[in-house]
Amino acid sequence: MKATFFLTLVAAITILFVSPVVSQDKPADNMQILRDKIKADKKLLVASDMKLTDSEAKAFWPVYEKYQDELFLLRTRTLKLINDYADAYEKMSNDKAKTLLDELMNIDSLGLKLRQAYLPKFRQVLPEVKVVRYYQIENKINAALMYELAANIPLMKAAQ
Repeated sequence: MKATFFLTLVAAITILFVSPVVSQDKPADNMQILRDKIKADKKLLVASDMKLTDSEAKAFWPVYEKYQDELFLLRTRTLKLINDYADAYEKMSNDKAKTLLDELMNIDSLGLKLRQAYLPKFRQVLPEVKVVRYYQIENKINAALMYELAANIPLMKAAQ
């Protein structure tokens, strides 16, 4: 059951990234409702896997929420990168390819910096074993998401 929930969560996050922008004839809050649902599902998954005590939970969740807010900004930047790639895919120039790759490297670097910046914060509120467990959960979710994205984003066309 937990595996099914995890796969559903990853699929939902992937849909959020890969799906086209909501058309203008739909209410603007539909995408926000989807984001909120995904966020809640992820939090439920984390909660069930972390097995926090009451005192740990009280200290952990505010740090988790701040981390997720910053992670969301990186995910938004990733979404923009994917859209930029899709827009340029048919007529990709060397300059555009370089710009896209540089942005990918920046996003990856910022992701590492974010994880490093939050490590002492998580260490302040949880025992080390649970900090490692939390980072494992995040890494698994991210790995599954990146796998799904890679499966749905075509390789760069070979130069003619």
